[in-house]
Amino acid sequence: MSPLQYQSGFGNEHASEAHPGALPVGRNSPQKVALGLYAELLSGTAFTAPRAENLRTWMYRRRPSVVVGGYRPLEHRFLKSGAAEGQSVPPDPLRWAPTAIPDASTEPLDFVDGLRTFAVNGDPDAQVGIAVHLYLANRSMGRRAFVDADGELLIVPQQGALRVTTELGLLDVKPGEIALIPRGLVFKIDVDGPARGYVCENHGAAFRLPELGPIGSNGLANPRDFLAPVAAYEAEEGAYEIVKKFGGRLWTAEQAHTPFNVVAWHGNLSPYKYDTAHFMTIGSISFDHPDPSIFTVLTSPSDTEGWANADFVIFPPRWLVAEDTFRPPWYHRNVMSEFMGLVTGQYDAKPEGFKPGGASLHNAMVPHGPDTEAFDKASNAPLVPHKLDNTLAFMFETRWRLRPTEFALTGGALEATYANCWANLADNFKN
Repeated sequence: MSPLQYQSGFGNEHASEAHPGALPVGRNSPQKVALGLYAELLSGTAFTAPRAENLRTWMYRRRPSVVVGGYRPLEHRFLKSGAAEGQSVPPDPLRWAPTAIPDASTEPLDFVDGLRTFAVNGDPDAQVGIAVHLYLANRSMGRRAFVDADGELLIVPQQGALRVTTELGLLDVKPGEIALIPRGLVFKIDVDGPARGYVCENHGAAFRLPELGPIGSNGLANPRDFLAPVAAYEAEEGAYEIVKKFGGRLWTAEQAHTPFNVVAWHGNLSPYKYDTAHFMTIGSISFDHPDPSIFTVLTSPSDTEGWANADFVIFPPRWLVAEDTFRPPWYHRNVMSEFMGLVTGQYDAKPEGFKPGGASLHNAMVPHGPDTEAFDKASNAPLVPHKLDNTLAFMFETRWRLRPTEFALTGGALEATYANCWANLADNFKN
C-alpha cells in the first residue's frame, strides 16, 4: 500500500480535488457545479463567529448527505454522554489496568462496537464538557460509517494502526500519532489487526493550538506538523450503514451509496493527524519542575479564560537537566480533573504499576503524585543530564469533575489497591 498524500498546516485554508476541474473557482456555490456535483457546506462554528475562529468547509460531492434513510435507535451498552450518565464516587485516585482486546472469532468489534466510555462530564446538548472513551477493535468497519453530531473526536491509538476514511480524504494513524475528527464529519476506521486506544469526545469549543505567550512564536506543537487529507472518494456503489451519535444516543440508518463521495473540497474545517514525535518540548534548564501546561498540544477553551473545557497534554521523550530539583511531577491537588493514559514505555512518576493501555483518573482536588519507588529514586538520583526515552503518556484535562461510568467501575480492570502505591511514604521529619 503506497503512502498517503497530505496537506500541511493546522487551521489552514486547504483546497483539494480528486478530479481536475471539480473545485469551483471564485465562488462557492455556482448555479451548476462542475461534473454534475452538489455543493454542500459543513459549518464548525456559528456563521457570525469572529473570522479568526470561524470554521467551515465546502464539499463538492456526487450526492448530498441529505440522501439517507430514516434513523432508528441503535443500542450500545457501553457508550455514555454527559455527567448525568456517570456514577458518584468518593474523592479517591482511580487507576485501571489495560483492558484486553477480545478475540475476533468470539466477539467481533469494529471501532463503534468497541467504544467503552470511562468517564463523563458536562452535557452534549449544552455543548460543554467531554467524554472519555476506550476503543477496542478487532475488525474493520467496512461499509459502515460513523458521524458524531455531539462533539469532535480526538483519537489516541495505543495498539494497532488505523486507516481513517473521512468525507475529505484518508488518514493513516499509528501509535505515537493522533487523529482529530471534526464534529459532524462522517468517517470510518479500518484496522489490520487488534487495535486499542483512547478517545476524547469534546462537546465544547473546537480544539485549537494553545497560545504561546512568553515562549514566543515557536515551540510545542507547530502548525505545519498537522496533516490534513487530500480529496479522495470511493468509486464503488453499494449500501452503507450510517451510525450517528446525536443527543447522547446512537442512531442508525441505511443509504444506497457511499457517504465518502466528496470529489473536491476547500475550507479550514478538516480532520488532522499529528505525530507527537514532532512536539517541541519546553522545560527547565535551571531548577524546578515546570507546570504540565507546557506540554499542551491542543486546547478547547471555556468561558473562563485559562480554565479549559479540555486540554490534550503529552509527556513525550525529553531531557531532564535541572539542578537541585525533584525531577518527576511534584505532589499536588489541582482544580483541573486529569484522565491519563499510557501509549508506550514507562511514566516516570509511576514506573511499575501504570501499564501501556491502562488509565488513571485524578479528579479535581484529589491528591496525587509520584509513588514511593519514584519518590525514593528521584530523591537520591545523581542530578546528571538524563534522557526520558521510549515513553509516551498523555492527559485529557478538564475543568469539570469527571464521573466514571458503571463500566469503568465494574468492568474488571479497576485496580482496587491503586492507593497502596503511596502507603510507604514515610514521615522523615527531623527537628
